[in-house]
Amino acid sequence: MQFVNFEKGCSPEGLTVAKIEAPTLTDDKVMVKVHAFGVNRADTLQRQGHYPPPPGESEILGLEVAGEVIGVGAAVSEWKVGDKVFGLVAGGGYAQQVAVNPLHLMPVPESMAYSGAAGLAEVFLTAFQCLRSIANVKPAERVMIHGGASGVGLAATQLCHYWGVESAVTASSQEKLAQCEQNGANLLINYKDQNFAEQIQAHWPEGVNMVLDMVGGDYLNRNLQILKRDGIVVYLAMLAGRYADNLDMALMLGKRARIQGTTLRNRTDDYKSELISDFSKTCLPAFSSGELSVNIDTVYAIDDIAKSHARLENNDTHGKIIVEW
Repeated sequence: MQFVNFEKGCSPEGLTVAKIEAPTLTDDKVMVKVHAFGVNRADTLQRQGHYPPPPGESEILGLEVAGEVIGVGAAVSEWKVGDKVFGLVAGGGYAQQVAVNPLHLMPVPESMAYSGAAGLAEVFLTAFQCLRSIANVKPAERVMIHGGASGVGLAATQLCHYWGVESAVTASSQEKLAQCEQNGANLLINYKDQNFAEQIQAHWPEGVNMVLDMVGGDYLNRNLQILKRDGIVVYLAMLAGRYADNLDMALMLGKRARIQGTTLRNRTDDYKSELISDFSKTCLPAFSSGELSVNIDTVYAIDDIAKSHARLENNDTHGKIIVEW
């Protein structure tokens, strides 16, 4: 089969299409013929040598796929050959075939193309995990979402709107903020020329119940400033740098605030299975009804895999980047 090869530390141009033996189907797995896969920041970090796969997982890039079931292990009863599926893998997604835990797959929503399904799992499950599993946001509460025009940011904004949660978002341009508004954001903040803490205090002086932050850097104390008492700040990335500003302990204690970091890739199989089950029951039908949708920036052919990584690294995206075989 073909797959996307790379040397650790290479530039996007170092990604090449090569050949490798197809994975072996074991009794507890499903073999999926990959039609499309999503490109995520974790992939670019792994290519750069900063984010190795969990022990025992494939060294091939790729965390989410969409395709057709072409093989079913003897112990698997959830799927059959020919089923259209999408879901999470801990590695191996940038290949024409991948063996997947059957509990980490979901059926492709009605009328959705493989390219759309390939961009659904990682961003929506990440957003769902942060908002519902960790923060347990409820209708009529308020959430601050940094990186609002990113894949996870747009997914989180849609989920808030779907649940009746008000959301404020930060983004770097009016074009990106317009996309956030189309996805249901209530308060739009251009962080290039507006202080998000001042904007929240002006519009929502009582503050927010949760902050979802993938930026990090010097946002920490301002996140605490806008947080309601007993609120939570959830960090899932550090685009502005590894180290935060000096933590204002008095502010944190006074707010009784929780600060939590989270990842998804290195969670246990059981954790992912439960998360996917919860999401499938509560949110997946909304993609067939049109209440939720996947924001696709560009669908690239496999020969343009380098462009997909370069665009993501340049923060030049409005939603998901997808690659098709």
